[in-house]
Amino acid sequence: MNTIYVFGLGAGDVKQLPIGVYRKLKRAHPLFLRTKEHPVVKWLVEEGIAFTSFDEVYEKHEQFADVYADIVDRLTEQAKRGDVFYAVPGHPLVAERTVQLLFEAERRGVCRIVIEGGQSFLDALFTAVRIDPIEGFQLLDATTFRGEEWSPSLHAVFCQVYDSFVASNVKLSLMEQLPDDYPIYIVTAAGTKDEQVKRVPLYELDRETGLDNLTSVYVPPVKDEPLLYHRFETLRRVIATLRGPNGCPWDRKQTHASLKRYLLEEAYELLEAIDEGDDDHMVEELGDVLLQVMLHAQIGADRGLFSIDDVIRTLTAKMIRRHPHVFGDVTAETAEQVVANWEKIKEKEKGGGLSESILADIPKSLPGTMRAYELQKRAAKVGFDWDDAAPIWQKVEEEMAEFRAETSGGRRDRLVGEFGDLLFALINLARYYGIQPEEALQMANDKFARRFAYIEEQVRKSGRSITSFSLAELDRFWEEAKENER
Repeated sequence: MNTIYVFGLGAGDVKQLPIGVYRKLKRAHPLFLRTKEHPVVKWLVEEGIAFTSFDEVYEKHEQFADVYADIVDRLTEQAKRGDVFYAVPGHPLVAERTVQLLFEAERRGVCRIVIEGGQSFLDALFTAVRIDPIEGFQLLDATTFRGEEWSPSLHAVFCQVYDSFVASNVKLSLMEQLPDDYPIYIVTAAGTKDEQVKRVPLYELDRETGLDNLTSVYVPPVKDEPLLYHRFETLRRVIATLRGPNGCPWDRKQTHASLKRYLLEEAYELLEAIDEGDDDHMVEELGDVLLQVMLHAQIGADRGLFSIDDVIRTLTAKMIRRHPHVFGDVTAETAEQVVANWEKIKEKEKGGGLSESILADIPKSLPGTMRAYELQKRAAKVGFDWDDAAPIWQKVEEEMAEFRAETSGGRRDRLVGEFGDLLFALINLARYYGIQPEEALQMANDKFARRFAYIEEQVRKSGRSITSFSLAELDRFWEEAKENER
């Protein structure tokens, strides 16, 4: 098996080249360079060292991933005929994707890889911006950067900021989390006589004209706590503090049981915000719902039972498991097929469901109208349902008659029971017509409150007490409110 020897050309100055690498480069043949766009290459030419660069490969592909794969294919093909020497900028093991791909080829038994060393740009960059990476350091590839990868509490260096397009991607991603004028540093040719360190506000990053293949961007760690309020780890720390020894007495006192009512209240307040179509209100109410989740998770952590990590891990696994049409090889072209697959997976997770009612997992704590709806919907899935509306209307009329009959019977338990049957039948009718009964009742509640507010307004204008009006007079105002709505 032939060997590919990989050299690092250093950060940008021939003086940074180790003597051992220098001597081996003088004897290397055949020598390939990932790119000749590096200051040391000029020295190679002056020394009469022959080489072949892969710059023309960059012109053939639109994606860097394809470029790197092509280069590795060419190197491994060359290695079939003998040992190969390959030189890359910096150190071979720092921000060099082709070397990682060569390691993969080695694992497949294609060739042997030997790293001959070199100096990375990092030492020179740390010196240029005067930081100690022991405080916490993150190296990111600007060409593939996504905002969620960045840890704002660490020193961050973005390498391969080749041009304004790459810089713009970094800028826009960071501006989603940082102020537009957050100070950053553009470092070019670190450690060479041409080194430049420029401090600029974040929004100017892609406006700099000196960006090239020797450019990196340094983002100092965020020290201003309010700038981290949007980060999940900040919220987690706040909740833990509230529940901690020196935290809030109210938060420390809470249990899973005591918080139940608040979760329900916050959920309904969120529904109200959704109905209002008020985005700002939705943001606030979604936060209140999230607070309940975080409090329950922290209580679990305090007791050593579970944490928010367990909650998120379980949810993520469930979403992947129940969406094989997205994360697997199952096909689902319609929403109905998705639901069918979902139910099959749920059934399998429960071991087939042979020993348990299909209604067992519908929570008894749901509001009555919602639980009735879900019970009926679940029973309908196994065929326990009417095919058309006629018998449902008949059932409503039948229950209405039975309820009316009980109103004169004097038995409250029977009266309540018949009224429940009537509501259940009406909910079944709503379900047939695709109406969510809870939503419909909330709309009716809002309508009543709105029209009654109109009545109160007319009463105030009259200067009289509302109790001095007859029902007929108040009803006239009610009809006016209805007419105004039309």
